[in-house]
Amino acid sequence: MPSRRSGTPAFVLLLLVISLSFCTSSSELDSRWAAKKLEMRDKVREMFYHAYENYMTYAFPHDELKPLTKSYTDSLSELGNLKLEHLPTDYSGSALTLIESLSSLVIMGNNTEFERAVGWLSKNLSFDVDARVNLFECNIRVLGGLVSAHILASDSKNRLIQGSYDNELLGLAEDLGRRFLPAFDTPTGLPYAWVNLKEVRICFCLFPFVRGIYDSAAMQNSVDSMESWKVKLLKLALQGVLWSMRSSLNLFGTTLDVMTGEWIEHSSGIGAGVDSFYEYLVKAHILFGKDDYWRMFQSAYLAVQKYFRHGSWYHEADMRSGRATYWQLTSLQAFWPGLQAKVSDCNIINQVLVGDVRAANSSHREFFSVWEKYGVLPERYLLDYQTVHPTEKYYPLRPELAESTFYLYHATKDPFYIEVGEAIVNSLNFYTKVEGGFASIRDVTTMQREDHQHSFFLAETCKYLYLLFDDSFLAGRNYVFTTEGHPLPVLSDWHDRLPEAYIPSNWTYVKSRMPTERASAMSLQVCPATSLNLGEGQQPIESVCHVVDARGDHRCLRDEECGVDATSCRSRSCSIAGYCGLWLLV
Repeated sequence: MPSRRSGTPAFVLLLLVISLSFCTSSSELDSRWAAKKLEMRDKVREMFYHAYENYMTYAFPHDELKPLTKSYTDSLSELGNLKLEHLPTDYSGSALTLIESLSSLVIMGNNTEFERAVGWLSKNLSFDVDARVNLFECNIRVLGGLVSAHILASDSKNRLIQGSYDNELLGLAEDLGRRFLPAFDTPTGLPYAWVNLKEVRICFCLFPFVRGIYDSAAMQNSVDSMESWKVKLLKLALQGVLWSMRSSLNLFGTTLDVMTGEWIEHSSGIGAGVDSFYEYLVKAHILFGKDDYWRMFQSAYLAVQKYFRHGSWYHEADMRSGRATYWQLTSLQAFWPGLQAKVSDCNIINQVLVGDVRAANSSHREFFSVWEKYGVLPERYLLDYQTVHPTEKYYPLRPELAESTFYLYHATKDPFYIEVGEAIVNSLNFYTKVEGGFASIRDVTTMQREDHQHSFFLAETCKYLYLLFDDSFLAGRNYVFTTEGHPLPVLSDWHDRLPEAYIPSNWTYVKSRMPTERASAMSLQVCPATSLNLGEGQQPIESVCHVVDARGDHRCLRDEECGVDATSCRSRSCSIAGYCGLWLLV
């Protein structure tokens, strides 16, 4: 036996060796994941350019590519037009896919192509066409794409454009916005679904807060001088007209009569027809800093969890009674786990918020299990029969699952989501890639292809997959992505840029010597707290997740009267004694 003076005991050496082995293994594991992410990033870049270059070769300046026949379709007037009615006879495209690709080019670092595309659009794009378009689709794709690209192009810090840029994209966006105005000339202020771009008139037909308006109102972020009509436009956009039309259960239908304000379709869920509404409540709060949006979202979110959620799934229900109507999964619902991740994205002492992130992870895994079952995600999947819907078997290259995968990885850093992203990339390359681009899937049971490459494949699907593997574009920046995946910056001086005549009393903060900044926990990596102590002279930060209780004395009759805790981002509930608090452990 060795003596006490002979050196380090053998068992201690053994522990050191084991410890070093673990460290080495962890380091090697991190290195392998880093290599995997770089490999997958390059694959996604190849996917994007395969789609983009084929579009530019065979379809530009028309709207979208037909990859099987290497031709084009002028589809802007067809979006949302299921019966293909009132199609224009002399419309020849608006370079839709090029507009949708602008922010993706920047994120992938291709400033040269971005500048070339901006130059072409500035000189050639015109909306003076006799074409009826879907207001929502044209808004999120074209107007949102132009606004985002303008903000990127005019960013003096990044110098994406080496030549001259005189706000041409903003001018195009403003022109398009004016052409939207007649759609809002209704008794309710809610817009018609369709508008003819040729029917331009200057009016004070004000935008309510409805699907798509977030992109339009965001244009004001980059405008220093606001004409009176713009301010009035923005003012009603921020008032939440649609919120007043909710049911007593805080639920919404999917279709209403804009003349009377009466609901036509009462069955609702988190999918088509209402999905963007939930998304915009969160994003409008972050972008504009108005607490009312967060309170609306909190109430709406609790209603969704109560009436739509069934385990890991979300079915549809009647907005009036809450009774289940359709037991089905739709591909558009796949955005929901990502929305939950946005809300809950913050670490507290290395413990990820278990509430909404756990629910998001569970739901995400169910969506991914359906993806694995078919190779892609069908448009509708019947939960009660565990099979694809007989008439909606298609997959049009949708981005929602990739989007949620990106947000959940950003929130948790769980390598599982890297594996999911890799599976999505491999499936897209195996099933949808063709010589002329990427084709949609007409039938997921046979993998029969359809001759259509949607513009959102470049705007969202490729973008979110790329950011999943390489999010360096977001470093040091605070962006919100629109429902079409176009980045808009969250400006700290947003309120200061508003005219003095339009400073409501209920803004998040008012001008003062030391204002409180409400921060996005996801983008700034700030742990929730009522006020973080950052040191003398530094600006305090308030958690963006914080929602105060309805009453100052914290008394309540129901859960909806309780807010969200600032330090944990957990929803507070009403106790039997009638007080709000963190009574339930999630």
